[in-house]
Amino acid sequence: MTDDKPEISEFESVDPAPPSKDSDVPRLRASICDEDERMFQRMRALFALRNIGGEDSIEALAAAFSSESALLKHEIAYVMGQMQDSRAVPHLIERLRDMNEDVMVRHEAAEALGAIGDRTALGVLNEFKDDRDIVVAESCEVALDLLEWVSSKKLDYSE
Repeated sequence: MTDDKPEISEFESVDPAPPSKDSDVPRLRASICDEDERMFQRMRALFALRNIGGEDSIEALAAAFSSESALLKHEIAYVMGQMQDSRAVPHLIERLRDMNEDVMVRHEAAEALGAIGDRTALGVLNEFKDDRDIVVAESCEVALDLLEWVSSKKLDYSE
C-alpha cells in the first residue's frame, strides 16, 4: 500500500510542488526565470533552490523577482523567509518598497523579513506599518513582532 500524503519538507511545510531533484543552481535559476516554463516546473525549481540554500540560491531566487507572476514572487518571498538567510533581506526590502508590486508580494516580503530576524529590516518595516494598503500595514506590524521574537531566539544560547 502506498502513502499518498504530500511530502513534508525539512522546513516543516507541505509545498505546492515537490522540489526538483536537480541540484545545479544555474539550471534551476534558468528554470525559475523562464517565463515560458510551466508554473509547476518553476515551483519545483524554487523549492529545490530553497533546499540547497546559500548565496547562489538566494541570488537565483531574487533573479526571479523579475517574473510577471505575482504568485511565483509571493512564493519566492515566502521561501526566503523560511531560509532565514540575511542575504535575502535587501531583495525583500526592494519588493516591500516597490509600490507598483502586487500587494500579495509586498505582504509576503514583509512577513519574510520578520521571519529572517535580521534587525536591519526594522527601519523599513516601521516605515511601512502605516502603508496605504491595510494588508501590507498589518503584515509589517506582525513582522515587527516576529522579527523581535526570532532575533531573541537567535541570541538565546541556552537551547
